[in-house]
Amino acid sequence: MFAKAFRVKSNTAIKGSDRRKLRADVTAAFPSIGTDQASELVPGKEELNVVKLYAHKGDAVTVYVSGGNPILFELEKNLYPTVYSLWSYPDLLPTFTTWPPVLEKLAGGADLMLPGLVVPPAGLPPVQKGDLCAIALVGNRAPIAVGVAAMSTAEMLTSGLRGRGFSVLHTYQDHLWKSGDKSSPPSIAPLAVSPPDLSEEKGCVQVDPGLHEDMRHLHLKGEDEDNGEVLQLRGEKALSEASEDTSVGLLNQDSAGSKALHEQMDELLQRCFLHALKSRVRKADLPLLTSTFLGSHMFSCCPEGQQLDIKKSSYRKLSKFLQHMQQEQIIQVKELSKGVESIVAVDWKHPRITSFITPEPSLASQPIQEGSREQPYHPPDIRSLYCVPASMTLLFQESGHKKGSFLEGSEVRTVIINYAKNNDLVDADNKNLVKLDPVLYDCILEKNEKHTVLKLPWDSLLTRCLEKLQPAYQVTFPGQEPIVKKGKICPIDIILAQRASNKKVTIVRNLEAYGLDPCLVAAILQQRCQASTTVTPAPGAKDSLQVQIQGNQVHHLSRLLLDEYQLPRKHIQGLEKAPKPGKKK
Repeated sequence: MFAKAFRVKSNTAIKGSDRRKLRADVTAAFPSIGTDQASELVPGKEELNVVKLYAHKGDAVTVYVSGGNPILFELEKNLYPTVYSLWSYPDLLPTFTTWPPVLEKLAGGADLMLPGLVVPPAGLPPVQKGDLCAIALVGNRAPIAVGVAAMSTAEMLTSGLRGRGFSVLHTYQDHLWKSGDKSSPPSIAPLAVSPPDLSEEKGCVQVDPGLHEDMRHLHLKGEDEDNGEVLQLRGEKALSEASEDTSVGLLNQDSAGSKALHEQMDELLQRCFLHALKSRVRKADLPLLTSTFLGSHMFSCCPEGQQLDIKKSSYRKLSKFLQHMQQEQIIQVKELSKGVESIVAVDWKHPRITSFITPEPSLASQPIQEGSREQPYHPPDIRSLYCVPASMTLLFQESGHKKGSFLEGSEVRTVIINYAKNNDLVDADNKNLVKLDPVLYDCILEKNEKHTVLKLPWDSLLTRCLEKLQPAYQVTFPGQEPIVKKGKICPIDIILAQRASNKKVTIVRNLEAYGLDPCLVAAILQQRCQASTTVTPAPGAKDSLQVQIQGNQVHHLSRLLLDEYQLPRKHIQGLEKAPKPGKKK
């Protein structure tokens, strides 16, 4: 469901009554969770937001976000936990196990097929068709997916573990997971079970998919005891060989790939670090909390398709990595308050920063849905035009233009010059002056000037003519036909407003005129600013939306609109309202 980017409709703080109702719904939906656990999952005082969004297929989904991570989502009045919640409560749902290579397919939007299941020694968990289930990987009980059972456990066994087993709704590494802190699954050891007695429980053993057909014969009945013993021995031998092969393969893979994984993550970590310092952090941002530097700057510099995870690097912790960078004299880190570190200085002339080549932006380019494809945002080409009114028709009809015609400034200049030359209006004694004929009198002069002004300089004539024309503009988006409208294009308006308790909010309007989706902009700003955002109808504007972000976020807006979306500064007003360096935002 979340394999592709979704569109955020609104993001608001939950009300007290709705919070209590949600806690009651969690207790009803998941009977295995206790009252205390439900209170932990849905906290009483911590910030809890309700995000309404549309999945890429159009499904309306409500997501509940706590501590920056989505914890629950609601679809068609059914409540589902996210992987973030299941990592804290791994026994919340019946859990089925699959092989690690299957994760990539699930994250890509595939359902889980029964041949991919791993049958544990204790057998499959008992579920009915339509029951909510969790999916984990071999060797780790932390769930990596949430799905709905397509058949009961009995039907799974009767089918010989063939066919579709689970409709997958949400997975680790999908876009819902990416809307959180992008943490990796914790390591939770599988539940310890006593070795099974194969003579009593035939078939209830862990099998390799390649041996599934052989092991299926252990379920056959009606054969004599000798044949049954032969099948049992053959199954035990196959299992022992498969177990040895699997364990040896995993050990070899871990020993050979562990070092390579650390080196790759170290390289990615340093790349994101240098990218953030060179293109995102400015002197005015200092001192900068190290946690903010990681969450708002380094994560956003991570290349598309890769995941930054400090725990998988050789540094293990952000503080240790930043200390290493401080030893290289790239940055200076200090503990400005107890237990809280901040970056207080950056040497932007350091060779590692100056030699770093910033990659072409891909993530920041806003994805615009077009069918099933996503295209990066490109700013429109905006041109100022002039429209010929009825009072100026006589002046322009000679050049073939009529009332309502749209012209650029250079075209207007050409029309005026040709009209003056064709009608011998250029003063013979002074070429810089133009004599006024009855048409020019009527078109450009005021009533009190008609008997006093006989000649005008070229620049005054052209200026007066442009002032008499109606303003208009043309907007051309890449790959689309130009859009021409009368009037002046409204700039993107950034407003700083005061709310209750002296809190400031940043409001952005008129994004639609420049091809920007307010919901998508709100989603990006929410992640960049680490603040709640809402999208509401703009007052006094028909079919227009405005984005509201908590706090003074003009700096973030400036970077998004100017640096990443490449919009001209003249079409944005309110950038001067950014907080001054050294002042509290």
